[in-house]
Amino acid sequence: MSDIIHLLPDSIANQIAAGEVIQRPASVVKELVENAIDAGATQIQILIKDAGKTLVQVIDNGKGMSETDARMAFERHATSKISKADDLFSLHTMGFRGEALASIAAVAQVELRTRQKGADLGTRLEIFGSQLQHIEEDACPEGSIFSVKNLFYNVPARRKFLKTNDTEFRNIITEFERIALVNPSVSMSLYHNDTEILNLPESGLRQRIMNVYGKNLNQKLLSIEAESSLVSISGFVGKPETAKKRGALQYFFVNGRFMKHPYFHKAVMQAYDQLIPAGEMPNYFIYFNLNPATIDVNIHPTKTEIKFENEQPIWQILLAAVRETLAKSSAIPMIDFDTEDSIDIPVYNPEKKISGNESPKVQIRSEYNPFKREATPSDTRPSFDWTELYQSFEADRSAVLPDEEVVEKKIGSATPIEKEIVEKPVQSAEEKVLFANTSVQPVTKPCFQYKNRYLVTTLKSGMAIIDQHRAHLQILFEQYQKSIRQQKAASQQMLFPAIVDFTPAEETILPLLLEDLSYSGFDLSNLGGGSYSINGIPDGMEGVDCVTLLKDIVAKAIDTGCKGNEEIGDMIAFSLASAQAIPAGKVLSAEEMDHLLASLFLCSNMNLTPDGKTILSMLTDDELDNRFH
Repeated sequence: MSDIIHLLPDSIANQIAAGEVIQRPASVVKELVENAIDAGATQIQILIKDAGKTLVQVIDNGKGMSETDARMAFERHATSKISKADDLFSLHTMGFRGEALASIAAVAQVELRTRQKGADLGTRLEIFGSQLQHIEEDACPEGSIFSVKNLFYNVPARRKFLKTNDTEFRNIITEFERIALVNPSVSMSLYHNDTEILNLPESGLRQRIMNVYGKNLNQKLLSIEAESSLVSISGFVGKPETAKKRGALQYFFVNGRFMKHPYFHKAVMQAYDQLIPAGEMPNYFIYFNLNPATIDVNIHPTKTEIKFENEQPIWQILLAAVRETLAKSSAIPMIDFDTEDSIDIPVYNPEKKISGNESPKVQIRSEYNPFKREATPSDTRPSFDWTELYQSFEADRSAVLPDEEVVEKKIGSATPIEKEIVEKPVQSAEEKVLFANTSVQPVTKPCFQYKNRYLVTTLKSGMAIIDQHRAHLQILFEQYQKSIRQQKAASQQMLFPAIVDFTPAEETILPLLLEDLSYSGFDLSNLGGGSYSINGIPDGMEGVDCVTLLKDIVAKAIDTGCKGNEEIGDMIAFSLASAQAIPAGKVLSAEEMDHLLASLFLCSNMNLTPDGKTILSMLTDDELDNRFH
């Protein structure tokens, strides 16, 4: 029987290794830029074509390579900094020329032009699919120029599963930002299809953050510093009032390397406990410096997960550092006992007598009767027939709330408010089912507000409890959804237009949203450089921070990866409705409750909000009777 185990050719082995290291064009950008930084480059230029699928070119002014080094750099396991196993645990650099180049060359067509400083000529070589095609002397500038063309050209299955150009380019920007934020002393620029996206000059750390995410962030960050024998922590954390539910800028860096660390993230969140609302996230840019021997960066192929030897003590140091920073900024209330404006507390003096000989007396008028219809001359009270008021109140309710006949058939006599909300035939009671196997038929009955959050009313089959915020959200959602789909929306022009600034990553998805944003009522003008002027807002959005709202919409689109116009339109409608819906805790008048219920009963979906949360809960008569058995 013949042997069946054999060694793989290097080209196939490199393709397998590339599957772990080179996942998408952004992985190529990460590896090449980190190599350039390790080569001592102070200027790095990145040119991208078609989101990296056609070309990723990285130009640096680093130390360059000799002809032998250039050829050896593409061999498997080639490196310039590891000579023994112990070196794996004392790395201070990202990697120099060898660790990922073999993987890149296995799945792309690579051209390298490089020249060492002081050398008369450099080297040019081409490698296609791990096969050396050409090598010669070249009159190139000092440094290195890596050109990676037609990524995954020889692995069509991998190329097929790449995302859209917008998605892939956002991933490239993400990797670019992570490297830029930890190397402020390096001048970096990024171009996509010959258009400059980012140009970051050499600067300090705070200025680099401003250059990447906008100067408006400058007033929102607090400096953090902590020194100990285990770790040195520096960077910035966001003020509590700038926390938001989506799109928070959260970065950890260890010895110049970006990392993800959920455990340390919990330390930061615990420091913000009771300072920000539940579900909101603060910004932070936190940099750790510690002995490389105490961490392991090789537990993940992309090195974004790092294992710490002293994880628990560092967690405590981080928590204390963030809390101290917030306390110094007066974000955490503190009692100052040294203040000059102290409260003057009187001291008891037994010799001091109270002025006056008599103590205060309470006068009681025994003849006053608050339940007596005929008021005394001194206490005139208006006579009022409360029975007439209640009858008038019930008459008004019947004009607003749909009764059983209106719901069972079709609401032909809808009030003007109802007709304004829904301009289509209303479904019959059999078509409108709130719960499985339960046909709920609204009747004209009083309702009341419970704990300023729920509306309680009676229906034919029992008692309904309605979340007022979610009910209003659903009503507004269907309104905005209809406006966007019909491309009709009322816009209110702003007297003083507001300016909203988007990051390069946010700007890549904005073209997909602009059309539906205009259909919803937004009027935006592109001012260039990622800035847009808000000239008009949807009607009824007065009092809403539209700059924050637009940023949240873009962040949600990036997080969810909306596909298709209908999905994008629904996402925008839901965001607008969420921003405008009445909050829990708001006291509603009887008329407001009536209109809210009437509008909800005319919605196409009265049971669940667009994000799947329950609007109406039913307590049937049978369930109520069983509670008293």
